[in-house]
Amino acid sequence: MAYEFKLPDLGEGLTEGEIARWLVSEGQEIGEDDPLVEIQTDKTTVEIPSPAAGTVTSILVEEGKVVPVGTVLVVIGGDADGGPRTEAAPPTPSQPKPAAKGRATPLVRKISQELGVDLDSLTGTGPQGRITEEDVRGAAAPGEGRREPLRGIRRVIAEHMARAHREVPAVTWVEECDFSRIDLEVLVPMVLRAVAESLQEFPELNARLERDEVVFLDRYDLGVAVQTDAGLVVPVVRDCDSRSVDELGVEVRRLAENARVGKLAPEELRGSTFTVTSAGKLGGLLQTPIVNHPEVAILSIGRIGERPVVRDGAVVAAKVGYVSVTFDHRVVDGARAAEFGLDVIRRLEQR
Repeated sequence: MAYEFKLPDLGEGLTEGEIARWLVSEGQEIGEDDPLVEIQTDKTTVEIPSPAAGTVTSILVEEGKVVPVGTVLVVIGGDADGGPRTEAAPPTPSQPKPAAKGRATPLVRKISQELGVDLDSLTGTGPQGRITEEDVRGAAAPGEGRREPLRGIRRVIAEHMARAHREVPAVTWVEECDFSRIDLEVLVPMVLRAVAESLQEFPELNARLERDEVVFLDRYDLGVAVQTDAGLVVPVVRDCDSRSVDELGVEVRRLAENARVGKLAPEELRGSTFTVTSAGKLGGLLQTPIVNHPEVAILSIGRIGERPVVRDGAVVAAKVGYVSVTFDHRVVDGARAAEFGLDVIRRLEQR
């Protein structure tokens, strides 16, 4: 009897997911709880085990497609056409079995007919050589250069940034900070601690805007932007107001390492109240970061280096960098954002 596996509800109000990678192929025998498929959500990539044992009869959704919860993804057991299953004789070495031509889902076939594309002329890039919608559209409208569809984390980043830019009237405030008293090896945990302390004095920056209500949060779970090969990921460091700098440093390193190898748990990417990003050596003097929606503010540290400053009437060298605060002007007034930024700087300069 065939088992139809549907995209499950992965929690947190998610309504859709992207097929990031199939871990099986059609015709493969799998056991219950064997790795089946990787699903990319707007938070992370989740590996889903098979709920049933048997033969993978048919993979119905190709990699890279975004489908709603409840969509049938794969059939396990039974037969693809519902009739008795027959086994084809294996090809002899001198007569290899030819690859199937024009394999595509009914939806892709319909699109190919509308666009006048001959499926038999295409080489599919989907599972088992299946022709995808992107294959058909690429053949219908060829253009300059190599084209790749937005997928995985890059697609999520694009959607998230576009929404933030569209919905948030953002303003960026910038000021310089003397980091001479800060060991740059522990810069991020020091900044997290200083930001958490300042947020307690400026609660409107530790908030969310939900419709016509501002939700003030009494926890200080700060997102930290981490650059990975797949794109920007923002894991959450919990309880930044009560942890020591050393404890924060251990947690930041753990989250960053897991982010870079794609092993973050979904809950480690949820529920941030404010975001911190450090641009590092390649980030330029300052940044105008985009608010991490639905938060209302984000703080960025630009490149820190030896620069001339005036102290007691004399020009001396000091480790100086720029602190940027981008904020949602619907919730946060410019003066309050500036006061918050100066408060963070004061705490960093006095460490």
